[in-house]
Amino acid sequence: MTDTLTAAGSGTFAIGGDLTVTRLGFGAMRIVGPGVWGEPADHDEVIRVLRRAVELGVDFIDTADSYGPEISERLIHEALHPYPDDLVIATKAGFLRTGPERWHMLGKPEYLRQQCELSLRRLGLERIDLFQLHRIDPAFPLAEQMGVLSDLQSEGKIRHIGLSEVSVEELRAAQELTTIATVQNLYNLTNRDAEDVLDACEAEEIGFIPWFPIATGKLARPGGPLDALASETGATPAQLALAWLLRRSPVMLPIPGTSTVAHVEENIAAAGVELSDDQFASLANAS
Repeated sequence: MTDTLTAAGSGTFAIGGDLTVTRLGFGAMRIVGPGVWGEPADHDEVIRVLRRAVELGVDFIDTADSYGPEISERLIHEALHPYPDDLVIATKAGFLRTGPERWHMLGKPEYLRQQCELSLRRLGLERIDLFQLHRIDPAFPLAEQMGVLSDLQSEGKIRHIGLSEVSVEELRAAQELTTIATVQNLYNLTNRDAEDVLDACEAEEIGFIPWFPIATGKLARPGGPLDALASETGATPAQLALAWLLRRSPVMLPIPGTSTVAHVEENIAAAGVELSDDQFASLANAS
């Protein structure tokens, strides 16, 4: 482990080939209330978290209109606007919220357009650098969902288009309709069901954003592989999980989220954790 405390040690990736970000970013789902609903328990701490993340070199923040709903985007604006020139804020649309932990897909094209316009307003942006379809809604033709995003792109309201929670087949179908810059799927040390999607993204240099990146589960139990490696390296299990993701693929863009400054500092320090070949393999083979 090196002494760095900044995200810069994680390297960079060019989203869409022209939008360079530091690979270790920040996910803004957990800055709102329980159940991803309502205001945060400690508003001032959340503002400090966002500002501290940027101070420590994070220039890629991922959020969604449904986080709160709306509240995550508003907090980002409050904490960071006017934004640093290099800060990339990605957001998503495609879920309707009716209460804590209640998520309802809604890919109606008119709704997606409305939510993009509202996100622009809440974030204080003229263009969203990365706008992601939160889910492909089977109730509406994929061509219509991709079509409205392409229209928004042509109008200069979004720069790049991303997808969330898709299979390789769905990625391919979307690519026939428009250019896809990123995919955001569940992926971590304990859940690698999206391995084929990651491989497809790597082959085509599509950014892969693993959500829920710090899932250590039984691997971090006393005597487990993460616990043993933490004792060996001095890094925390969370830092090791992030370091493993960063090494797993050059297109990997982990976005660990938190609502405390202490944890954001711990997560960002993962950029300074260097795994040996044997350490990486031991975690890759752990179960």
